[in-house]
Amino acid sequence: MTDSSFLSRRHLLRAGGAIGLALAAAPALAGPAQAADGAAPRTTVTDLGPGLVQFSLMSGVLVGDTVYIGSRNLNPARVVGFHLPTRTVVSHTELDAGPEPSIQALAADPTGRYLYIGVLLKADQGKPNLFRWDLTTPNEPAVDIGRTEDRDIRALAVAPDGTVYAVGGLPGKAPALWEYDPATGAVTNLGVPDPNATLARAVAATADTVFFGAGSILAGGGGASKASLYAYDRARRTFTSVVPKEMEQDPSLRDLAVIGDRLVVSTSGGVQPAKFAVLELADLSSYTLLSTQGTTVKSFTADADSIYFATDTGLQTYSKAARTISPVRFTGPDLGEIWGLDYTGGKLEVVSGYGFVAEIDLAAGTSVVTDLGTAGAQADAQAGMGIAAGDGYVYLGGNGAIARHRLRDRTVLNLRAPGEAKDAEVIHGRLFTGQYDAQGIWTYDPAAGGQPHQAAHFPSAQNRPLNTSWDRANGLLLVAVQSDTEGGGALWTYDPRTGRSASYLNPIDSVQLVRAVANRDGVAYLGGDNATGTGPRGTVVAVDPRTGRECWRLETRQREGVAALAVRDRHLYGLSRDGKAFVIDLRTRQLVHTADVSAVCTGFAAMVTNRGTVYGVSDTTLFRFHPQTFAVSTVVPAINGIWYSGPHVNAHDGKLYTLRAHNLVEVDDRPAH
Repeated sequence: MTDSSFLSRRHLLRAGGAIGLALAAAPALAGPAQAADGAAPRTTVTDLGPGLVQFSLMSGVLVGDTVYIGSRNLNPARVVGFHLPTRTVVSHTELDAGPEPSIQALAADPTGRYLYIGVLLKADQGKPNLFRWDLTTPNEPAVDIGRTEDRDIRALAVAPDGTVYAVGGLPGKAPALWEYDPATGAVTNLGVPDPNATLARAVAATADTVFFGAGSILAGGGGASKASLYAYDRARRTFTSVVPKEMEQDPSLRDLAVIGDRLVVSTSGGVQPAKFAVLELADLSSYTLLSTQGTTVKSFTADADSIYFATDTGLQTYSKAARTISPVRFTGPDLGEIWGLDYTGGKLEVVSGYGFVAEIDLAAGTSVVTDLGTAGAQADAQAGMGIAAGDGYVYLGGNGAIARHRLRDRTVLNLRAPGEAKDAEVIHGRLFTGQYDAQGIWTYDPAAGGQPHQAAHFPSAQNRPLNTSWDRANGLLLVAVQSDTEGGGALWTYDPRTGRSASYLNPIDSVQLVRAVANRDGVAYLGGDNATGTGPRGTVVAVDPRTGRECWRLETRQREGVAALAVRDRHLYGLSRDGKAFVIDLRTRQLVHTADVSAVCTGFAAMVTNRGTVYGVSDTTLFRFHPQTFAVSTVVPAINGIWYSGPHVNAHDGKLYTLRAHNLVEVDDRPAH
């Protein structure tokens, strides 16, 4: 049975809080909070219910006749067992791991008794990140068995003797190879083979060797390493570089697997196609290497004749005899981002980031799709991504999905979109998103129905859109972009009328990414940040978005990078990531105001102009700026939106839309000024 309920079902979500709750604004942090006649601002907050509900996932592995699937962006983190013969979820465990957890790493021991689980986090609370689930007693919860000090575990491998190896990373620190010994319970740091790597996402193990793959998929550029592959001799406890020379300039080593007497290796390609290689374990210098059509290659499985793998363009197969790559042909849906791939009994079991398992019969070329929520996996509200409002709808991005809230009747429809909608705008009734990872700009027309699709593609190294802005004067969607692998960033432009797009690389400088974008009278204003610990940050640059030509620039003298920008009349408002506000007079091109607003805003933030007032939102507070004095006052205290990569706020028909905890809220604010 093919389950298509994810595509078509509409569900009415009950409001999670009081409807029409009136909140008085808190006193201003600086400047007057009330008008001279004593009139107080009036604020109404309406709870629209959970923002995006789905069973979101990030890993899958077959053990026996059950596929175990790890959650993504759900709290608490969980693993479910999807039983292939019955196509139902038959087991479930939850992990006490920390905030915004995801499970990217799963590996079974050789006996099939234990499933090892590694967790990655947005913030470290010092909790265990390595767990073990006894599959012989699936009703008993997984137990924590240790912690790697790299915080994030992104890949696990189990050697034939049951020893577990883990890799991952921690921002600002080179990743190590970690070992867990089941006999002693000890978690040991075996060393950092590549001190210039920023992240490790691949590990594989044999009886005598552990293979460690890393690179610069995050915080790249400068002196960061490209793809690196090391062989760790378990007896001698030494590392040796064994990366194929053709892979050395790819940004990152993406995946590894030991299949029989061979080591299968892949990269993330960045500005060039990703590569796939098969190395002889007996002689690692002997290998077959091929370029693919995708930018990412991962998730290996095999039968007697072929090795199967996933790319961002779909499933591929490598013929062991012919040493060629070809697509896997089948009838079925778009598989989106593939997080698990296994072969059993002539079929491929595919775990899709869209929240389903697809079983592909290789001989018949047919498929059966089962939605995991329908099969019994518990769906919960995700942490939110970008938000957009317009034409009677509010959209909230998440992992593999965009929730469309219809304001008229409060119905919610989950749309499929690969990766993450980091920010978005509604333009002439259509939704446009900046889509991570390296997905460019996607669009959706509610009048036409169907699903979102890609509207514009950009070089894959420009992989992380961060902020969007609609330039009415030029008729252009503006997107601020970060390059994870190369450093720096870009400004994208897209004309919804003609479909033409352009990309202007490093419009600030070669190291500053473009964190924020705003516009006025046909000029785009870009706010700089820096993903590395050193170098320039906080620069504001004015650009002609039709040509990419710089008009002027200003150093804001902020110690941290720009978090957000907004324009009101002649003033450009800015927030920095260390809780500072600044205002630039666009006529004189001078800073005219700075203030400490850390009481309501630190870290990432977003701003929007609505009803002649600039509003900001942080992880804790929705606030406004007085248009004459620039004083900040609280609109909604303790809003505490649950965001995956920084808060967002958008406006539609004079109302503001953002998250309070996991719930979408509509804020009608009428300030006294």
